[in-house]
Amino acid sequence: MSFHFFVKSNLEFGAGSAQVLPDVIRKHGLKKVMVIYDGGVKAAGIAEKVLAQVKKADVPYVIFDSVIPNPTNEVVEAAAAIAKEEKVDGFVAVGGGSSIDTAKAVNVLMTNPGPIGAYGGMNMVKNPCLPLVAIPTTAGTSSEITNVSALIDTQKVVKYVVIDDKITPSDVIADPEFTRTAPAGVTAATGMDAITHAVESYISNMATPLTKYNSLKGLQILYQNIERVVADGNDMEAREQMMLGCVITGFGFSNANLGFVHAIAHTLSAHFGLAHGMANACVLPYVMAYNAEAVPELMVELAEAIGLETSGEIEKDRLLLSDALLDLIRRLKIRTLSEQGIEKKDFDMLAEDVLKEPVLGFNPRQGVTKEDVIAILEKAY
Repeated sequence: MSFHFFVKSNLEFGAGSAQVLPDVIRKHGLKKVMVIYDGGVKAAGIAEKVLAQVKKADVPYVIFDSVIPNPTNEVVEAAAAIAKEEKVDGFVAVGGGSSIDTAKAVNVLMTNPGPIGAYGGMNMVKNPCLPLVAIPTTAGTSSEITNVSALIDTQKVVKYVVIDDKITPSDVIADPEFTRTAPAGVTAATGMDAITHAVESYISNMATPLTKYNSLKGLQILYQNIERVVADGNDMEAREQMMLGCVITGFGFSNANLGFVHAIAHTLSAHFGLAHGMANACVLPYVMAYNAEAVPELMVELAEAIGLETSGEIEKDRLLLSDALLDLIRRLKIRTLSEQGIEKKDFDMLAEDVLKEPVLGFNPRQGVTKEDVIAILEKAY
């Protein structure tokens, strides 16, 4: 047995853990930090709480609060220009995947020449990055502990990823209290994003025993708690479990990579601005049914992991997971493609772009065709 497994971030987990932020800033000897977040984080009062902790570190700071969903190259370049002008030597990212992915990309440009689009792909970042403290406010993307930054190239109209161990945050402060204000719809979509990560990384053709362990355990925790936390956002035990499941899953998928679901989701987000978690969730059951032909045994293992009763007949049991996921997204009221404004006339164009997605290389069922993609979009419609 031989495999590589990368872990980098120092992790502080638990309610009230944000109070360690001043110590983390001092530990790195930072002289000036940029705090990156979006309007939602500010509106929820979370930014104010984090900035109060930054002030306790007694270092100057500059704010970049113009993060957008599905961050673009332009936003990254604008933030990097400010960071360079202000001569910051570290970052604090507060928010969901958009804020943390933005901070990772800006960090690349602090020690490497631009443009950011030059770093699309795997292991393209040459120089080490600056300290980055990630403080997630959703339980979904796992961006806080992964080596991935997902960005939109508005010129090419494509969502691409920068994958490099150097961009992984140096420190993570995972405080479940910061997820309390997330609305039910956001909680459902981000939770399904995490479930997608767990399932896709488990069946990835790059999975190893260690990634599979993390993916399976993460899926169990997430599946057991997602409906509970969507029903009651103040259920802090469920909030804590979702954040824990998200972190555990992140260790798995950042090493095993993802697949066909994300190929479709990236394309939907690039062309129509769909929220990443929602784009994943609405196609997830159908892609799992598609992949079940290639890895039926793994589908049965996933089904058993979430407590589904199996018959012992693999041809029958291989679709238990996809059926359960379909029931789950319906109970969570995940919107279909048509309800999200996608029209069938766009399927042909979307399918062609899906086939260009690099993550298809990690999917367990190879040879995905344009007709396969359209068939899944039809089912998700």
